Amino acid sequence: MEYEFSQEKLKSKRFDKAVEVSAQLFIERGIDNVKMTDIAEESDIGVATLYRYFGTKTGMTIAAMTYMWNELKKMFSGVFESEVFLRQSGLKQLTDLMRMFLVLYEAHPGFMKLLSEFDLIIIRDRVPKEELKEYDQSVIDFYPVVERAFVTGLADGTVRDDIDFRLFYRSYAHALMELGKKLILGELLPSDDFSAGEKEMEMLIEAAVCYLRKE
Repeated sequence: MEYEFSQEKLKSKRFDKAVEVSAQLFIERGIDNVKMTDIAEESDIGVATLYRYFGTKTGMTIAAMTYMWNELKKMFSGVFESEVFLRQSGLKQLTDLMRMFLVLYEAHPGFMKLLSEFDLIIIRDRVPKEELKEYDQSVIDFYPVVERAFVTGLADGTVRDDIDFRLFYRSYAHALMELGKKLILGELLPSDDFSAGEKEMEMLIEAAVCYLRKE
């Protein structure tokens, strides 16, 4: 039994390595420009074996995108549990939390670009929602931390109490994420000018803070 368990564990590590390799290749080249044979060669696993395990390249892509979100979670873990953060006013905590979208835009442009490409693949391949459950769970959900900061703001009087906060969060989270993705995709129209992309995101965050602040 011990031998069988060890062999299974070893097998799992091989496929974990393939997921890491695919994630790196996607960042470097884009999803559509990477073939399963490229992943097989880089991870030293037969391409037929990859297809048996992941089903399709889309299955491989879902695994890679899930892996990347989980890696980002590890990077952010603990930041918002620190004593320094929790000593701040509720409004300041909310400001810092919204700026995490700016961090994603500035520090992880390759990943943000992949998110746009992945969205299109989901639509193009008509990926069923049940196949995206694990991916969905991996996506960083700031809401519990943001809600806690909002409650702190209500208690210390820095945040207004006459709003639908869940609706606010969804609106601004979507707006900030989609703005970041659009800016990273680059200028497409003759009138596009993204030279002040960071300032655009900062302005959206400032508008959100003004909306939340209790006068």
